Amino acid sequence: MASSRSLLLSSSFLTKPSSITSSLRRFVYLPSPTPRFYPKRHGFSTVFSVATEPATSSTSPKKNSEPATVVPLPSNDSSDKLLKIRHTCAHVMAMAVQKLFPDAKVTIGPWIDNGFYYDFDMEPLTDKDLKRIKKEMDRIISRNLPLLREEVSREEAQRRIMAINEPYKMEILQSIKEEPITVYHIGNEWWDLCAGPHVETTGKINKKAVELESVAGAYWRGDEKRQMLQRIYGTAWESEEQLKAYLHFKEEAKRRDHRRIGQDLDLFSIQDEAGGGLVFWHPKGAIVRNIIEESWKKMHVEHGYDLIYTPHVAKADLWKISGHLDFYRENMYDQMEIEDELYQLRPMNCPYHILLYQRKRQSYRDLPIRVAELGTVYRYELSGSLHGLFRVRGFTQDDAHIFCLEDQIKDEIRGVLDLTEEILSRFGFDKYEVNLSTRPEKSVGSDDIWEKATCALKDALDDKGWSYEVDEGGGAFYGPKIDLKIEDALGRKWQCSTIQVDFNLPQRFDITYVDTNSDKKRPIMIHRAVLGSLERFFGVLIEHYAGDFPLWLSPVQVRVLPVTDNQLEFCKEVSKKLKACGVRAELCHGERLPKLIRNAETQKIPLMAVVGPKEVETGTVTVRSRFGGELGTIPVDEFINKINIAVETRTAL
Repeated sequence: MASSRSLLLSSSFLTKPSSITSSLRRFVYLPSPTPRFYPKRHGFSTVFSVATEPATSSTSPKKNSEPATVVPLPSNDSSDKLLKIRHTCAHVMAMAVQKLFPDAKVTIGPWIDNGFYYDFDMEPLTDKDLKRIKKEMDRIISRNLPLLREEVSREEAQRRIMAINEPYKMEILQSIKEEPITVYHIGNEWWDLCAGPHVETTGKINKKAVELESVAGAYWRGDEKRQMLQRIYGTAWESEEQLKAYLHFKEEAKRRDHRRIGQDLDLFSIQDEAGGGLVFWHPKGAIVRNIIEESWKKMHVEHGYDLIYTPHVAKADLWKISGHLDFYRENMYDQMEIEDELYQLRPMNCPYHILLYQRKRQSYRDLPIRVAELGTVYRYELSGSLHGLFRVRGFTQDDAHIFCLEDQIKDEIRGVLDLTEEILSRFGFDKYEVNLSTRPEKSVGSDDIWEKATCALKDALDDKGWSYEVDEGGGAFYGPKIDLKIEDALGRKWQCSTIQVDFNLPQRFDITYVDTNSDKKRPIMIHRAVLGSLERFFGVLIEHYAGDFPLWLSPVQVRVLPVTDNQLEFCKEVSKKLKACGVRAELCHGERLPKLIRNAETQKIPLMAVVGPKEVETGTVTVRSRFGGELGTIPVDEFINKINIAVETRTAL
């Protein structure tokens, strides 16, 4: 059986200029005209295009540069043909595997964002095995075998599965509720339980546009207590040209991998001795985090939020009231006993903010109340699901809650949208995908309040002028929500911001305010996060900039480099003066100047201040910018002034 996830890639990517010519090719992502929305495929997607051309140094003009070749890359949602190709490739691969490894048992093989995979119960596979499997797939494709759909009774499906001894397929059959059961055949040689769709014949697949990428372990049904399977990932496209463009994209994504860059630039680590998914922020990474936090705090205060701090643990009873122990227990750590009472590490900040609201009697005159916290939470994740900064066990949410009246919802949501735009644009994100999720079948709260809240969210989005898609029935059971994905330099979408109306927790905690008639009424509660978590957002930032942080955000803004140690004392004075003026500077020496410059380039330092005998004599520095090339010889005070202006305006130097 197969399922799909939408590929969320679009709009334009331009590489930032570098002072060093790169052998990498750069990609330009061109926006497609109109997003297409497929509610049954869980989102919307757009075609994106890749144009490859040589990257050039920013310090010299391009000469005789070859023209870019634009290659449109469709997604599963934008191309039914591509979806069918990928799904059929999964079946062809499974057929090839069972031809080469007759004892292999098949499980599931869906299409996914960039291709397909299939899980097998078999001995571990090697890269050499993948090459054999691909050759067998090519033979099957070349035979142009038909894909034939057949409907059978449940009993007939059971008989056939038992005859070929496929226990996983029997379990899948038992989970299928619809009848009749559909089966797809490849010729008369291989078949699988499947709802489709598929291409008409294997010959419709371009074998030069298919590549097997990797093998990974995967538990059956995602359950660590069940069998470990061999998952083969592949990618498939409509043409060989598209495959090559995708591989270029994949290589660029690999170059930007935050885990590698984090290690190369000494930004963060995850220490085995401390445990998986627990992030250590190194001094340079901590500088960037502090900049993020201080910007976040300043903007929240300006938008009328009160900043708070709350504990990392609480009595287990608090999580019973909130419902987390009933609905979220598998993501929570074990409780600890302290003086005959059970305590729990917090997986969320919400109950703490409610307790602060309850600390005194609230009047309608006090509303709206806005509280915000950079609150660290702890959630249990399987070790196999951990992934750098993107999936961790301890992380800091930029969490805030608004308690307001019903007729204040729209204005509060609009205020959150404005703040979201202000924060994200500061860090270089100005392209968003916005989704509004509405009431699901099972929910709490009256029809009237759902209608008012949903209309308020729509009106706020309309006032903001943002386009958005409506995910009918996709809201949480306790209220409608707005989700915002930011687009990075590669056109990838990252879920960051969420605005969630909540009718559930105010009821569970019985929070109230006193209205104009001195009657107790229930306030509306709005959860919202802009960055999501500092860890994940930092990972996105690293990949967005490929570690080439802009001057205002870079952990080290200037590296002072002496031509020889004879200039060392003057360099120390320059470095000290830079630091005294708020510039993040460091002095490096002890190597020949060319190596010092190469090291600074490798560490992606925005500015180098080179000091030789002439600079010492004139009280100047010769400045080399990573983004602007050679800036010439400048008096130290003028250099500092230029840096401060660039930082203030968040521009390059």
